Amino acid sequence: MRYAVLGTGIVGRTVAARLVSLGHEVVIGTRDPESTRSRAEWSDWHAGQPEVGLRSFPEAARFGEVLVNATGGQASIAALTEADAAELDGKVLIDIANPLDFSQGFPPFLDPANTDSLGELIQRTFPGLRVVKTLNTMNCQIMVDPTRVAGDHNVFLSGEDADAKKTIRELLSSFGWKDESILDLGGIETARGTEMLLPVWLRLMGSLGHSEFNFHIQGAHPKA
Repeated sequence: MRYAVLGTGIVGRTVAARLVSLGHEVVIGTRDPESTRSRAEWSDWHAGQPEVGLRSFPEAARFGEVLVNATGGQASIAALTEADAAELDGKVLIDIANPLDFSQGFPPFLDPANTDSLGELIQRTFPGLRVVKTLNTMNCQIMVDPTRVAGDHNVFLSGEDADAKKTIRELLSSFGWKDESILDLGGIETARGTEMLLPVWLRLMGSLGHSEFNFHIQGAHPKA
């Protein structure tokens, strides 16, 4: 399958590399390809991943059968707008971004939050997209390799389109997620909850001193 990962940061690069390892065709989308190519961070990484193409947002969106939003959450709408709505219609978008606003320093706050979410905002703004919110509650290494965390732990799905969710569930399985670990929360409005886990996640990272952890939902045993 052809994937377009929007965003050249560590999250986008990590997901792109994993997709390539699974045999997919992958490009990464950026606002200014020439500027990105001039950065040592990109060139050093790309030397080990020469199969991954680098294209502008519109070119990447045109290429991808499935899109991955790995842009900074505050820039996601602008990036997708630049990608051109005509190139987005009918495509599945995996939204792994979080709307973290660092304008007042650290820790960041969420914008939007509570009564809205980035996942919902993307779906509203681009109604032709089939948005599935997932993988946004953990670090990028765990996203693509859940065995980094011992024992059972969970990844969440939010979205309106059942077929799109099925496609993403299959992708998560190929990453190594057990079927019973994938929790479908319902419609895209449930992205509010998973995005609001980020303030907790950030404080856990500060308390633990690392980011090699994830959330596990433990329920009571059903009564006989």
